[in-house]
Amino acid sequence: MAEAFVPEKFVGKPIERVEDEALLRGLARYADDYPARLDTRHAAMLRSPHAHAEIVSIDTSVAAALPGVVCVITGADVQEYVDPFLNIVKAPMELWPLAVERVRYVGEALVLVVAMDRYIAEDAVDHIQVEYKVLEPAVNPEYAASEDSPTIHEKCDSNILSDREFTYGEPDKAFEECDRVVKLKIDFPRSSITPMENYVVMADYHPAEGVYDVLANFQGPFTVHPVMCRALRVKNTGLRLRTPSNTGGGFGIKVAIFPYIVLMAVASRIAGKPVKWVEDRLEHLSSATAAPNRVVEIEAAAMNDGKVTGFRLSQLDDYGAFLRAPMPGPLYRMHGVCTGSYEIPNLYVRNRLVMTNKSPSGMVRGFGGPQMYYAIERVMHRVAIELNLDPLAVIRKNLVAANAFPYHAAAGAVFDSGNYQAVVDMAVKEGRLDEILKRRDEARAEGRIYGVGYAAVTEPTHSNMGYITTILTKEERAKRSPTQGTNSNATVSVDPFGGVSTSTDVPPMGQGHATLMAQIVAEQLGLQPTEITCNMEIDTQKDKWSIAAGNYAARFTSGPAVAVQMAAKMMRDKLAHIAAPNLNVPVEEVEFGNGLIFARDNPDNCLKFYRVAGTAHWSPGSLPEGMEGGLSESAVWTPRQLTAPDEKDRINTSLVYGFNIDFCGIEIDKDTGEVRIDHYVTAHDAGTILNPLIAHGQILGSYSHGVSQALFEEFVYDEDGSFKSGTFADYLVPSATEVPEPIILHMETPSPHTPLGAKGLADGNCMSTPVCIANAVCDALDLENIQVPLFPSKISALIHGEEQPPPAQMAVVETKPGKSDSAITGTGSSMVPADPQTVWDTLLDPEKLAAVIPGCHGLDQVAENDYRAEVSLGAGPVRG
Repeated sequence: MAEAFVPEKFVGKPIERVEDEALLRGLARYADDYPARLDTRHAAMLRSPHAHAEIVSIDTSVAAALPGVVCVITGADVQEYVDPFLNIVKAPMELWPLAVERVRYVGEALVLVVAMDRYIAEDAVDHIQVEYKVLEPAVNPEYAASEDSPTIHEKCDSNILSDREFTYGEPDKAFEECDRVVKLKIDFPRSSITPMENYVVMADYHPAEGVYDVLANFQGPFTVHPVMCRALRVKNTGLRLRTPSNTGGGFGIKVAIFPYIVLMAVASRIAGKPVKWVEDRLEHLSSATAAPNRVVEIEAAAMNDGKVTGFRLSQLDDYGAFLRAPMPGPLYRMHGVCTGSYEIPNLYVRNRLVMTNKSPSGMVRGFGGPQMYYAIERVMHRVAIELNLDPLAVIRKNLVAANAFPYHAAAGAVFDSGNYQAVVDMAVKEGRLDEILKRRDEARAEGRIYGVGYAAVTEPTHSNMGYITTILTKEERAKRSPTQGTNSNATVSVDPFGGVSTSTDVPPMGQGHATLMAQIVAEQLGLQPTEITCNMEIDTQKDKWSIAAGNYAARFTSGPAVAVQMAAKMMRDKLAHIAAPNLNVPVEEVEFGNGLIFARDNPDNCLKFYRVAGTAHWSPGSLPEGMEGGLSESAVWTPRQLTAPDEKDRINTSLVYGFNIDFCGIEIDKDTGEVRIDHYVTAHDAGTILNPLIAHGQILGSYSHGVSQALFEEFVYDEDGSFKSGTFADYLVPSATEVPEPIILHMETPSPHTPLGAKGLADGNCMSTPVCIANAVCDALDLENIQVPLFPSKISALIHGEEQPPPAQMAVVETKPGKSDSAITGTGSSMVPADPQTVWDTLLDPEKLAAVIPGCHGLDQVAENDYRAEVSLGAGPVRG
């Protein structure tokens, strides 16, 4: 008797990524690598040096006359070809691809030069003369929200473009009946996440068809495609948008490329040639996009046993100078989970959207989660401290119970599945929490500064497109067509020789999607993942896509991957129907494996996969009655759990919800204020893990971003709106050496909302890690509150007090010729081209400090932070 056939499984296995060889060897093709026509011209932009100013005049005559310059384009020129971009907030605020009449942030583009090459274009930019009338800026969001602030958009009544209040349950009653009200104010900073590859756009206008053909490293969501089409005054078919097979990181940042897509499309039309633009790093830091900084006032209604019965949240989000679609997403994508991972039935939320003279905010990894969870987890920590309870006990007390799933949160999110308490138990045991607490006790006994922090996060993934309409009242929504749900698309094809290819609607950004697609298709068709070709490019004129397409909200495993599986099953079913008559068995007994299609009970009764596939191409007349020829199957996955906001403004903002609990031990250097992560544990329940290696990498990336937010990254603006973070010397991005590896743990509770059971996991740690570290610092220093990033200078000031300013002027002893006993004094400075931590290390190490003091022969330490140096000074022509 033949042994029963056991199909080979690939989904769930730690298969190495098929993309990595090309990526690591530099063989992958990015947007800048795609061939351009020989007559392609190149663009450069003049950007505003002022945060707020009227454009009095622009003189482009000298620039336009330079040899090699094709054309010089201003905002007035662009207005002839485009309309302002659409936005959901109905306010008299017009966003154009180039500034019109006024500039509103440092780095705003106001003139575009198209030339034979980039060098000529950059030179021409330097010859453009602009006269500005500088206006008072509004940089601080609280000031911008006040009546005293200048108005950023002169046609608007104020800088507050939206002010909505929401009430769920009975928050007033909860606060009246609670034992204690715990309040905190959070000022979460503006930051970004800087991909290795900047924006790239290559546009070619075809006048005969009236079509703009654009290649760009755009990541979606493709809801922005109709926004661009409307701006360009064309139907959707009038903008052919193509994305490359590889993109060097997205993280939400590459959504905001769309104004440049429209700008280069218009430039191509004006120039009569293809136009290419590659963003430089200064442009990217100053002008691309940033996560909105947020001011949050949060109150928790707490009982003496640690139970929290209500939240009050007042959130002021700073969206910079303009709202760019899909803003104001960060306020509303997280709206359904405003109570975090907790069973808190009573909730009041006030959401305000304010404009300031900063670069426009946009999608950044976590998309509103880091800001919201920083407030929630800080106040939960504070509840524990004020009630003299263990912070982890307070978390446990309030977590959604295992028997409550599917859990309906106060604001509408439907947590699909999980066992949060079990994840905490696993983390405590396998993450060795007892050892961390013991280290803290030992460190404190020795006089060292050590703290332990916790954070619990429910991670929403696979966004409901309807969430953004929560910004509208129910009356306003009633006047519109409903917006809700999401589609995911995929295609699986087999060629005449049995070659299998697949594609989906997600541009790759380095997450390993091709590997997962290959695993899924190979498992269905009985092949090896290496035999599957994954086409990762998207072409809106040829490929299946919808406005929900794109790489965002960690949607791949719960959306496009499902569509891939559906298409692969459809292909398997068709091939089984072709093979069954030849195998003389019922269709349901046909199996696939080892490159063969065979009878389940008699594997020797088999056909080669490629021969069955060839039948559909070479002999379509022999196919079963009613079957179409060819082998190409497309599927669309539309989950039904995502609906529009109801009349009470409740909305299930995402399809699936993962969970992670983090805890860490940190030690603070007493002298420098440096925060060192001693031990970090993050435990996840992201449903079914499709590939453990890829999951591990995604969590590491999210965790690294979280560490960076906690310790390093911040966009800094002066009061006049000057941008102070325009280089990586000023905007600190950690390398691998600054990010200690965490302990990563998993528990798998499959989601009932997706056929694969998977949930996203790529954003959880950028929500949990910043506040987990901040809670540990507050524990270490016994602080009520602290704001990230936790620079050594900030921590040192908390330990030692603010550093005293240097004397305004050094005293100088008057000297007379011939008086050998007169003193000569000298002053000066030495620049250390290094990051702040290296500077601190230099100042505290006598050998390193001596090396950077000009003329220093020796340096002796006479007391703590007190040195005596032997230094040679030059006095006029005499060297002493």
